[in-house]
Amino acid sequence: MKLNALMVQKAKSMFPLHRGRRLRTNESIRSLVRETSLSPTDFMFPMFIAEGENVKVAIPSMPGIFRRSIDLTVEEVKEIFALGIRAVNIYVKISEDLKDNTGKEAWNPNGLMQQAISAIKAACPEMIVMPDVALDPYSIYGHDGIIANGDVENDSTVAALVKMSVSHAQAGADFVAPSDMMDGRVLRLREGLDAAGFQNVGIMSYSAKYASAFYGPFRDALDSAPREADVEVPKDKKTYQMDYANRIEAIREAVWDVEEGADMVMVKPGIAYLDIVREVKNAVNVPVTVFHVSGEYAMIKAAAERGWLDNDKIMMEQLMCIKRAGASLISTYFAKEAAIILNK
Repeated sequence: MKLNALMVQKAKSMFPLHRGRRLRTNESIRSLVRETSLSPTDFMFPMFIAEGENVKVAIPSMPGIFRRSIDLTVEEVKEIFALGIRAVNIYVKISEDLKDNTGKEAWNPNGLMQQAISAIKAACPEMIVMPDVALDPYSIYGHDGIIANGDVENDSTVAALVKMSVSHAQAGADFVAPSDMMDGRVLRLREGLDAAGFQNVGIMSYSAKYASAFYGPFRDALDSAPREADVEVPKDKKTYQMDYANRIEAIREAVWDVEEGADMVMVKPGIAYLDIVREVKNAVNVPVTVFHVSGEYAMIKAAAERGWLDNDKIMMEQLMCIKRAGASLISTYFAKEAAIILNK
């Protein structure tokens, strides 16, 4: 009893032995012990490509983001490269008369995507170009693959994606970025690229892409939402994109993609899925990309416009949190804004 009392008294005299606030005293100390840092090279900038010349169309649901024609896209690429950003993820909006159920425009060697890849690489050879690989911008139904028997048919879609990816490689892409969530497509893409002589073209697979409501502004930008049709089609993308209630499934999908040859895997969306980012990071031995998606961008912009949040502070906090969770690369519409701040 006396011994216990002596121990309590000694503990009280030492309280508190550990003072976490010592390492928070001022910014100089905080910067010395900071566990996570951000750099412009952590970012990939998603870019929307439009047909025509000297075209710059604002996307109302994504303030500050535009669809640009190839000529203006090239100028923007040069600008962000000068800021230290080293990767772009590109998407195209094609005219309605080029869309069908086969997606054949996706592998047209003279298509908008292929022209954009070639132009960017010619103007800025060191910029890493990762074109999107999915059929939704080319589909009359707005789905990521070929519709058959009322659903997206997996294997015929994968065959189309192989042709699409090879055409991207031929145009000069450094990586292809399959976002379709078809089963087995990474293996078939790797085989197709290798057979065509593109062993050094990488694959950044959207491995854990959830069926999320956060994609709304993106679908506005490309007019790629599922549509009503005169044939039976799924009303949404839940038969191929993941159920947001699931965690273990994301790990399994990422591991499968690595086994099939993915050089990088992606988790999408970002902030609401940081538990998944950490789980995937712990499970695989390749870089993990996180897509800070259009809805996450739009929410910050809308709140900032109303004076409810500080745009720059929330932007940097969210990007830091994504990096802290395990992201090696962050695809974000904030890439240019954040790089400007980091370069100050």
